[in-house]
Amino acid sequence: MPQVRIIAKNFMDMVAALPAMKLDKLYENAFICEAILRSLPPLAKKYVLQLLCIEVPVTAKSMEEWVLPDGVSKHRVAIDRLIQLRIFTETVDRKRETTYTLNPIFQTNLKKLLVHGVVLPREPMPSNITVRLPSLEDLQAFALEQWECFLLQLINSSQSERPSNISSSMMKTFQRGLLSQRDREAPRLTDSGFQFLLMDTNAQLWYIIREYISNSEERGLDSADLISFLLELSFHVTGEAYNINTLNERQKNIIKDLADLGLIKLQQGRKDSWFIPTELATNLSVSLTDSSSRKQGFVVVETNFRLYAYSTSKLHCEILRLFSRVEYQLPNLIVGAITKESLYSAFENGITGEQIISFLQQNAHPRVAERVPSVPENVTDQIRLWETDLNRVEMTPAYYYDEFPTRELLEGASDFARGYNALLWEDVNSKKMRLVVKAENHVHMREYLGRQRQ
Repeated sequence: MPQVRIIAKNFMDMVAALPAMKLDKLYENAFICEAILRSLPPLAKKYVLQLLCIEVPVTAKSMEEWVLPDGVSKHRVAIDRLIQLRIFTETVDRKRETTYTLNPIFQTNLKKLLVHGVVLPREPMPSNITVRLPSLEDLQAFALEQWECFLLQLINSSQSERPSNISSSMMKTFQRGLLSQRDREAPRLTDSGFQFLLMDTNAQLWYIIREYISNSEERGLDSADLISFLLELSFHVTGEAYNINTLNERQKNIIKDLADLGLIKLQQGRKDSWFIPTELATNLSVSLTDSSSRKQGFVVVETNFRLYAYSTSKLHCEILRLFSRVEYQLPNLIVGAITKESLYSAFENGITGEQIISFLQQNAHPRVAERVPSVPENVTDQIRLWETDLNRVEMTPAYYYDEFPTRELLEGASDFARGYNALLWEDVNSKKMRLVVKAENHVHMREYLGRQRQ
């Protein structure tokens, strides 16, 4: 069963993939330079700061002397990352001596930032205008509600309590790669879609943002401008209100899309309107690993394969249905069981045993989260065993040949198929004289047999 792996890249991977001209344009923004500096490995940060006031190229040999012998691999990683992001320009002269030069645009703007200090992209609105701002708890609840509404619509729009405000065009952008649809059939989750639902929120967010940026050109947006604005948003303060009139028309449209996902909350006053960033937005410049903080778990798994989920969320219930049999649901409790049949259904949808185990461990209830292991070993071992059983037989499309007129023709056909590495099985010793060949080689086999019979 083929496995489709979703890779959630962070912004710096997207920045590194931009053409050189767009990268230089990005580095004209001081916030981008600071965000890039934050994201770099520690050794790469050190190199940038050491070369910040050096205007001439530095040889690779001299930089290698800056690290101890056991730090060579980290040195190589740091240099590669700096070259990918065009912060370093690598030059090899006629004597085959390698030198590195700091990107002058990046160097100039980072110097200004360090000398003059950070200037916020825009000032928050006065409190006398924005009288009733949501508390941080209310803002977090809003972000969670919006995100769960989006995921519920992804699973099945009828499961959502209220219609989603996300436009159909934007849903298509977000769902790309997660849903497939044939003619006159309802959309269904792909293998990647099922796996996406088991990822943690930060990983899901990175996947959606990556798709949003990747398809920006189709919506008339420049990918570099979009990345620049999203990174700029990460420097805003969570819970503060910012005037929408400080944005251009393209940025206002982006804000509306981000509000649908819970990254931004929009509010309207008597005269002015404003947007309030949630934690999802202000964490965008942080790496995926750093932003993945431990969340409150809700699942308890017992040794008898019973599953108890202390949650009021419909989304949690739908996700548990992906790999378990939900037996009944109370207002704040979901009771189910992990069965062979429910796991086989999950495996057929492209979910792996390790992804299920990882989901149960990451979402373990606080009462069991501190235990080692948080999920009983007999349950995790059995999940792996059932997955192994399912993968024990590999299906290969093939053609079956029989009724060969002579044994010589059968042996010749076997040798011919073996030459193409297409022979799956042969029976040359019995009177039946049978042969099984891979389907992809059927045309060659038919042509061979046709020639032999002439």
